[in-house]
Amino acid sequence: MIEHDVVIVGAGLAGMRCALEVCKELDVAVLTKVYPSRSHSGAAQGGIAASLGNSEPDSWEEHMYDTVKGGDFLNDQDAVEEYVKAAPRVIYELEHMGCVFSRTPEGKIAQRSFGGHSKPRACFSADRTGHAILHALHEQLMKNSKSVKIYNEWYMHSLVVDGDRCNGVIVSNIQTGEVEVIRAKAVVFCTGGYGRVFKITSNAFASTADGVMAAFEVGIPLEDPEFVQFHPSGLYRQGILFSEAARGEGGFLLNGKGERFMEAYAPSRMELAPRDIVARAEQSEMDAGRGVNGEDCIHLDLRHLGEARIMERLPQIRQLGIDFIGVDCVKDPLPIQPTAHYSMGGIPVDMNCHVILDSEGTKMNGFFAAGECACVSVHGGNRLGTNSLLDAVVFGERAGKSVLDYARGKDFGNVNEGREKARVLEKFEDIFQRDGSESYNQIRDEMKEIMMTNCGVFRDEERLKDCIETLKGLRERFKKGKVTDKGKLFNTEIYEIMELGNMLGMAVIIATAALRRQESRGGHFRTDFPKRDDEKFLHHSMVYDSPDGLDIKTKPVVITKYQPAERTY
Repeated sequence: MIEHDVVIVGAGLAGMRCALEVCKELDVAVLTKVYPSRSHSGAAQGGIAASLGNSEPDSWEEHMYDTVKGGDFLNDQDAVEEYVKAAPRVIYELEHMGCVFSRTPEGKIAQRSFGGHSKPRACFSADRTGHAILHALHEQLMKNSKSVKIYNEWYMHSLVVDGDRCNGVIVSNIQTGEVEVIRAKAVVFCTGGYGRVFKITSNAFASTADGVMAAFEVGIPLEDPEFVQFHPSGLYRQGILFSEAARGEGGFLLNGKGERFMEAYAPSRMELAPRDIVARAEQSEMDAGRGVNGEDCIHLDLRHLGEARIMERLPQIRQLGIDFIGVDCVKDPLPIQPTAHYSMGGIPVDMNCHVILDSEGTKMNGFFAAGECACVSVHGGNRLGTNSLLDAVVFGERAGKSVLDYARGKDFGNVNEGREKARVLEKFEDIFQRDGSESYNQIRDEMKEIMMTNCGVFRDEERLKDCIETLKGLRERFKKGKVTDKGKLFNTEIYEIMELGNMLGMAVIIATAALRRQESRGGHFRTDFPKRDDEKFLHHSMVYDSPDGLDIKTKPVVITKYQPAERTY
């Protein structure tokens, strides 16, 4: 059995920022499916929000209101206030850690406009902001390597829970196939989102719901899983992200007729309306037959910005267009479509990242979560661009401080190593021994297709019911899948199968919660209930497992400063 004071699962911005806090005093393990600098946080392009006021006067109050309005008033406002107040300090700390931000001519940190923000508050490193922050944090982690052990290419299977206390995790070394138990005084999940359940997604291959489903399997509910954000500018047919920074710098969206159609949907903000509104506008244009060349795509036009500005501010976008579709955005518009991008819901946590079990705030001792896998609900029904990197860093730090307070002076809990290992080894054996009449790849493709068509940008009762039935059928077929690699060493197939099991479970949860929420709010749009319904649905969904299937309860929204108002742009 391996022992560490604290084990952090996930090595993106939230995981590494948490580790930097905890390693000041305690022995920390960071467990990751990929090498830390390959974490999905590195794919974030456009910026990180803070009310620095470097280009025009700004305040945390304005940042807070934009965030709450952007989230369609489902955000917990006490958490939002803490989060936006912390933003300026966080930016300067990152700078002092070595993160290189783009600059104004006077040498200040440059800030640009972003969708839903009333002021330019996106601090950025060209269009590679996540990459810059991730590497700065990784360097700091290396500097503290005596008190931090990184387990690269290890897979987390499940939590070790004893009553109301979490005592560790069961893991596999992907390289050797060995199953191990890591006993810890506290566990922190920073495992990211679950966008891979959709066919078109900007998410990395690692975003497969492992963390949220491991929590769900030990009786922890999932909060607001129906709220999935579709980013307006994914590369057509592939989903690879073209940052919102392209629109922040002045890019246009054009339909098949060459019209800037956003004037009809958000006249005051145009292309810089919040993502959910822009994604629905695009989908509406395509559904009405106004896509480019009759296809399900529209154009992102940057040509008027000129090569010099594109190379200074958007070099990665240009390179992605050239590499993946042979289109140079200096000369031609880029074909884009909405792509599944971010999960607003996740493991319910309080403001200090302590995992909670119910609407009363009952804590699971020794278990914390931060980043996209967690739902402190600063994003409500829809996240504003550049607020996710801030979320990861602010709550990664808060999780670290909370874990330190909790684990300091604590003893290790009881762990039955043999029993815990046997549970996971049984899972492996079950997969290896299946009769093999079904293709896991086909099951995965069918799941992605039905989620995209029936539980995507637009939803309705009929399509959601069809989606749930199809997913249940796929889960039955999953039990009869055929595995081709039965070796132990670096068997990536077996882990992909386990990830698929997690995604199928998560897909059912998303669709079931979407069916129950009979209103349109933020990223969740029901064509059969196109209005927001504060009377019946101004609450968080809490999805529990039960012997009779999924049980959905509610949790009140914390409203402090801003009462719900009509959301127009």
